Amino acid sequence: MSSQTNTPETEETAQTLISHLVELRQRLLYAVLAIVAIFIVLCIFPGSKQLYDFLAAPMAAALPAGDKMIAYGVITPFLVPLKVTLLVAFLFALPFVLYQAWAFVAPGLYKHEKRLIVPLAVSSYLLFFVGMAFCYFFVFNTVFHFIATVSPDSINFAPDIEAYLDFVMTMFLAFGLTFEVPVIVMVLVGTGMVSVDKLKNIRGYVIVGAFVVAAVLTPPDILSQFMMAVPLILLYEVGIIAARFIRPRPMERESEELEERG
Repeated sequence: MSSQTNTPETEETAQTLISHLVELRQRLLYAVLAIVAIFIVLCIFPGSKQLYDFLAAPMAAALPAGDKMIAYGVITPFLVPLKVTLLVAFLFALPFVLYQAWAFVAPGLYKHEKRLIVPLAVSSYLLFFVGMAFCYFFVFNTVFHFIATVSPDSINFAPDIEAYLDFVMTMFLAFGLTFEVPVIVMVLVGTGMVSVDKLKNIRGYVIVGAFVVAAVLTPPDILSQFMMAVPLILLYEVGIIAARFIRPRPMERESEELEERG
């Protein structure tokens, strides 16, 4: 049998890997602690019940006077508000979580990537919140009132709180991602993958695709589909306008910046 000897290069690689894993564990711990700390604060003030009442306000406004949503599970009235509080805590802690991710991967990025990723992360975070706000203040009020209006008189319109939470989270995610379209367009143009002229040429396909996506992600009614498809199309146009001010990065410059890491 031939004994395998560890060369200095092998030992250095192993030590580097271990140090990266230790750093990753430390930054994940910081991120989790931040979420837990904000979760505890939110449980104290304003409280999990108040947060859920705020989330359920659009549905409560659409219900007949005196009616409330229902809970099938025994501990559902306790768990669902806690889930809402945890999700809110994650959203509030997300900038710190993203910073931990940035601090971990930054040493391995090119200089132009470092300059690009910070404004993209900030704009993505803000646009996601704008999408959620649009969904909460405009879409929910319109859709829930529409559903309550068209419901037959023989039906008691009283949704389950857990089903309502699942629906709300799905809609928040769908509209939050929809409002990321300008960022996606600018990234595609900035990296040189797609030109502005190409984006203009495929505008018709984007319009059709917007209605297809809206039909898949929203409830099966025309109103909800229009309320997602129209902003999606408008945001695509906003992305095209903003992309005109971005100078595409030539692909041949990649080899020139291989020494810029660190």
